[in-house]
Amino acid sequence: MKERVLVGWSGGKDAAMALYQLQHAQDVDVAALLTTVTEGYDRVSMHGVRRELLNEQAESAGYPLDIVPIPQSCTNEIYEERMRNALEKYRQAGVMATAFGDLFLEDIRSYREERMSRMGMRCIFPVWGQPTADLAVRFMDLGFRAIVVCVDTNVLAREFAGREFDRDFIQDLPAGVDPCGENGEFHTFVYDGPLFSRRVVVERGEKMLREERFYYCDLICGR
Repeated sequence: MKERVLVGWSGGKDAAMALYQLQHAQDVDVAALLTTVTEGYDRVSMHGVRRELLNEQAESAGYPLDIVPIPQSCTNEIYEERMRNALEKYRQAGVMATAFGDLFLEDIRSYREERMSRMGMRCIFPVWGQPTADLAVRFMDLGFRAIVVCVDTNVLAREFAGREFDRDFIQDLPAGVDPCGENGEFHTFVYDGPLFSRRVVVERGEKMLREERFYYCDLICGR
């Protein structure tokens, strides 16, 4: 019998690779995609991607999308409470594991494992420990396509926002920047690839600086 698994979903490349790995596991059935959306903005927290684009991704991938709304300037206590409420309904339905696209940050992994264990659930990390340069190339070779939607201007020039996540992008990264942006250097939105029955049509919109640090490229649904 296959194990039903929830997938932590951001719409970005690492989550997409984790989901791809699960799709090819013989003993796993993906129950739903779970993501947080900031109230008022109606966008994915950190990535700044519109909810409607998440809906397009989930529909094309063929999975239910479960949105957890969180307030602007969300405290850790509020975040954990809302995530507990969301996860509890899956636990009661027999979903005992959640998968994440984390790659190598031990503190993030430990945090997730500790919080999930409190609920009697466990974590799965399908792409954990894979060399990030290799993973980035594999992502492209599999036919995935993504756009860089946010960059941390402390480490990357704002011109990187809105670029295609491709080999030229990787080659242009400054020394010390992780090829998958695992340290938060940049975030992406996946619009095409083997997960999807059809391409998510997007247009690049306005670019903006927020918090005097993070530079965003707005994506607009083109369908």
